[in-house]
Amino acid sequence: MVTIALDAMGGDNAPKAEVEGAIQAARSLPVKVILVGREDVLKRELDQQDWSGLPIEIKHASEVITMEDAAAKAMRAKRDSSIRVASRLVRDGAAQGVVSAGNTGAVMATAKMVQGMVPGVDRPALASAFPTLTGRPVVVVDVGANVDCDARLLAQFAVMGDIYSRVIFKTDRPKVGLLSIGEEEHKGNDLTRSATPLLKSLPLNFVGNVEGRDIYSGATDVIVCDGFVGNVALKVSEGLVDVFKHMLQESLKATLTRQLGYVLSRSAFADFKKRVDYSEFGGAPLLGVRGVCIISHGRSTPKAIKNAIRVAAEFAGARINQHIEDELARWTTTNGNGAHA
Repeated sequence: MVTIALDAMGGDNAPKAEVEGAIQAARSLPVKVILVGREDVLKRELDQQDWSGLPIEIKHASEVITMEDAAAKAMRAKRDSSIRVASRLVRDGAAQGVVSAGNTGAVMATAKMVQGMVPGVDRPALASAFPTLTGRPVVVVDVGANVDCDARLLAQFAVMGDIYSRVIFKTDRPKVGLLSIGEEEHKGNDLTRSATPLLKSLPLNFVGNVEGRDIYSGATDVIVCDGFVGNVALKVSEGLVDVFKHMLQESLKATLTRQLGYVLSRSAFADFKKRVDYSEFGGAPLLGVRGVCIISHGRSTPKAIKNAIRVAAEFAGARINQHIEDELARWTTTNGNGAHA
């Protein structure tokens, strides 16, 4: 049974959403969940739920890093924070992965410092799965961990994204694209133009530049970009999904006249919501750190927390980070400078 440490104090709806999500996960998945946070608060929340016989335990942490805290300062000052204690459980082998819906900057900094980095990776990167027209998600790396990048980092992101797509989504030779403002190689900025020859030199199925509209087409399986651009794309996408869901729901209510049509349309609408709902994906894996770290949306629901725990367990079982380490070492050896050019 895989053990996942859950930062139960980090999200906007903590600890209620975290506790309920942990119970759902422990009830439906072959996982043990360690709730990390203030013991009295978590016990009180658990006592309001039916969790008897479930593989759930509590690990006390006296401090909480809030969304308002400066990430680096809070990480140093709050040495008994829930995210730091959870990361230590992974480092010490008591858990195989950590899930947090807390302060993203603090989670990333803590995971990097406490859990450590996979050899061959300079900086960890956040990967997010976006829905596409083909039904197969596209992996976008990086969506917020690294605002400023160089070509070497983008090459490492491409390697990690390629492995993620192959192992988790079973994609055969994933098509890897570089997010830019045009398909032509000469378009873009200094970063994209310098990254292109390096990406070409790697043994990837690199298809060249792709545009923002290509994210959802399904024409590529992995899209690489710096964290600034990736985070903007992610936040714009989240906003558009909310708008589309609202507009579609209002249009259906306004135009349907037959009950049968209403029922069928409601079914289609439910399917649409499932395909674009962030809670179905649970969270974004932080690629390149030792162990598993899944960063969830701050406003995660119990369903999103449950799915984040599921994703963490899948990553642990698939040994993603070991694959990353092995392939970076192999590609660096066989390609001379490889992703480290």
